[in-house]
Amino acid sequence: MSEQVMSQATPEQHAFTVDGARAAADRNDLAGWVSAFLASPGSDNAILGERLRFDVAEWAGPVRLPFDDLHRLAGPPDQPTLERLGDDDLETVEGMEESIEDGWEPPPLIVTFQDDHLVVEDGNHRTEGLRRAGHDDYWAVIGFEQAFDREKFEAEFAP
Repeated sequence: MSEQVMSQATPEQHAFTVDGARAAADRNDLAGWVSAFLASPGSDNAILGERLRFDVAEWAGPVRLPFDDLHRLAGPPDQPTLERLGDDDLETVEGMEESIEDGWEPPPLIVTFQDDHLVVEDGNHRTEGLRRAGHDDYWAVIGFEQAFDREKFEAEFAP
């Protein structure tokens, strides 16, 4: 696995939006964008960012992924997930749903390709807020442990 270099981009270049992720991809710096996003206020998940920085060899995206193709780690009782959302989580989701309906564009989901599955590493609340606001897909950046995984993803999932 290749070691990734931390981003040299300034905080202003790390707009945590779909367009910001596209700009990072154009700079060949999605790894830096993901790490900075996960460490930012609101995400507060620098530990995940560091783990992904070392576990993920390549990043792609942003690309639109249907929610039905995603393996979510947390979600409501009526959705296939490993963990159910609690009351505080549901309040967060409801706030996101309202913000989305008012025009807020959430940051892309952070997804990894593991054992032929797309796993939502960060964005379970955003996914549920988007789903409740009527969306059935959304933008994501996808991490791959090796180039072979990216080829498998492109053969099976890529448009």
